[in-house]
Amino acid sequence: MMGKIPGIKKPELQALPQIKERMSFLYLERCLVNRQDGAITVTDSRGTVHVPAASLSVLLLGPGTNISHRAMELIGSNGVSIIWVGEHGVRYYAHGYSLTHSARLLIRQAELVSNVRSRVSVARQMYQMRFPNEDVSSMTMQQLRGREGSRIRSVYRHASKETGIPWNGREYSPENFDNSDDVNKALSAGHVCLYGAVHSVIVALGCSPGLGFVHTGHELSFVYDIADLYKARITIPIAFEVAAEKPEDVGAATRRRVRDAISDGHILEQTVKDIRFLLLGETAAAKQEVETEVLHLWDDKKGLVENGVSYGKEYDGTEKEATKVGYGTILEDKK
Repeated sequence: MMGKIPGIKKPELQALPQIKERMSFLYLERCLVNRQDGAITVTDSRGTVHVPAASLSVLLLGPGTNISHRAMELIGSNGVSIIWVGEHGVRYYAHGYSLTHSARLLIRQAELVSNVRSRVSVARQMYQMRFPNEDVSSMTMQQLRGREGSRIRSVYRHASKETGIPWNGREYSPENFDNSDDVNKALSAGHVCLYGAVHSVIVALGCSPGLGFVHTGHELSFVYDIADLYKARITIPIAFEVAAEKPEDVGAATRRRVRDAISDGHILEQTVKDIRFLLLGETAAAKQEVETEVLHLWDDKKGLVENGVSYGKEYDGTEKEATKVGYGTILEDKK
């Protein structure tokens, strides 16, 4: 007979730290990831370190990483997003788990993206965040894309001038990270770290990474939408600064700088606010309420009705006895 497995009790959802209070991400490669009580253990040739699982937002697992079932159990219990990435963290393979049980934001996201008028409205709000001193309310999507292109080119030119690093355009290959200049390597590494942090917030809030408003057709379209709000202030300046420093490992140096910038700039907290604002509006987003009982039955007339109840008489007139059954619904003949 198997003995009792040591460890701490699985925390309740309300007891977990909010996403805005967590570390942005932790990138690992060529190591063994396991669990000891409430901590994730990371072991390589240099030894073992312990990381409190509840303090993490997302784990980026690179090549040569082996993770145990017990570690995944702890990660899932604490609502940590986990993303498997390629060499240097520049390719996305898979992810898992969401922190919330509520589909409220997901339903709202689907409603907004499914209507052309509301989709354009949200896209304009995204661009308005980047152009706070301009009125974009009457711009078409084509005009907004052109305006954004000009803004980003200006950001690149400014960063190049500030650091003295030549800029000849964005050139990179996900298949060959080393076949780029240092600034493009840093941009690739920095962007994927930003994507990982934003991705963790999106899935933690219960939204769909694939339902984008500006980007579309990709499983990470919404991730790219939200990450674009922060590139000009985080990853682009950092990439040029790292390239100017000429570190031995451009990818590692960039990841550390982006990690610190996300933490110091409270980007996770800002991302939560921005997503809620875009999907719910300013008033609803400010309430920050938490839903715990979120499973209902849909009704075409009432909207929502209580779940787990067997509803009285059927249309054929046969009397039924209402029975509480948790997440199911059972109709029993009354005897």
